[in-house]
Amino acid sequence: MDSKDWRAHNPSGSRRVIVTKELPGERWLEILTQAECRVEICTSEDVLSTSEIKAAMGSHCDGAIGQLTEDWGDELFAALKAAGAKAYSNCAVGFNNVDVAAATRYGIPVGNTPGVLTETTAEMAVALTFAAARRIGESERFLRAGRYKGWLPTLFLGELLWYKTVGVIGAGRIGDAYARMMVAGHKMNLIYFDIHQNKALEDHIAAYGEFLKSQGEQPVSCKRAAHIEDLLREADCVSLHTVLDESTHHLINTESLALMKDNAVLVNTSRGPVIDEEALVAHCQKHPDFRVGLDVFEDEPNLKPGLVDLDNVVIVPHIASATRWTRQGMATLAAGNVAAILMGYPAWQKPEISPFLEEDPPKAAPSIINAKDLGVPAYES
Repeated sequence: MDSKDWRAHNPSGSRRVIVTKELPGERWLEILTQAECRVEICTSEDVLSTSEIKAAMGSHCDGAIGQLTEDWGDELFAALKAAGAKAYSNCAVGFNNVDVAAATRYGIPVGNTPGVLTETTAEMAVALTFAAARRIGESERFLRAGRYKGWLPTLFLGELLWYKTVGVIGAGRIGDAYARMMVAGHKMNLIYFDIHQNKALEDHIAAYGEFLKSQGEQPVSCKRAAHIEDLLREADCVSLHTVLDESTHHLINTESLALMKDNAVLVNTSRGPVIDEEALVAHCQKHPDFRVGLDVFEDEPNLKPGLVDLDNVVIVPHIASATRWTRQGMATLAAGNVAAILMGYPAWQKPEISPFLEEDPPKAAPSIINAKDLGVPAYES
């Protein structure tokens, strides 16, 4: 490996783990050090190719921590297995960049980092919603360019979302958190679409509606849409929190955009390919009052032509989980997954992973996606 691009931590460790990017904080390094790992970390900000990752593995590698920007498929897992590795963890909650079936064929447990991104990502979705609705990016560029000449009654008129309808597509952890923030914080009515009913969310909003009534205020409502099309027609703003698979690829396209209100707000903090970006550019060009907030992109890091030129689109570089607490937590969980498997620990089976962020974490791997398929024993408290 090129010494300019890689650094070694705990060089005397008896196990060798490669990490394809610098991770924040120190706790994750302490976890791997306690597992007697020599940790080799790529210091380059460039996305590593499959061949570069294979070269880093070499002939001996006990485990790896990778990123969602890398293609962890059959080729890499075959090389990882050949190098003698026993564990891999994505430093992300999502794993659409990982061929879990291939990893399972080679007997390699695959970890991810759920539970620490929920509120952080939901907060970013809220931020993008209001940045788009209130034209924050557009007005800031106007001000910085020296074009502001004084207050005007018609300057950058945006949309008031108070007591409007918020639509959430995908009511899992993050979608649920975003919905609660929008309803409780801004008195919005909720319509959501998910293949599974989120009764806890429905009950929460019903109780909140009753509380508002008890205070002499207008109650809020919640309903589950039978079809995505119903949600798109009704909602004043729509936030995407779905997984990426064949059924959700280009879920938002020319036809679905045409169903939305001309002054609606669309936010995506899930996966870029959920939106047909070319169709989005065309729609935003035709409908200047339509507002968009994007944290992820279809061909990331590249953007479809025309997207950066649109004043009615707010774009940020995939930073929805970028708080210190969350990113350090992700690193801690990823390291915990690899270290635990290398030490022969069982797999944690509970959705609550906060114990792994405390001083004395359980002797278990926080989140192994294919634990059952590989027969990794379940943790018993």
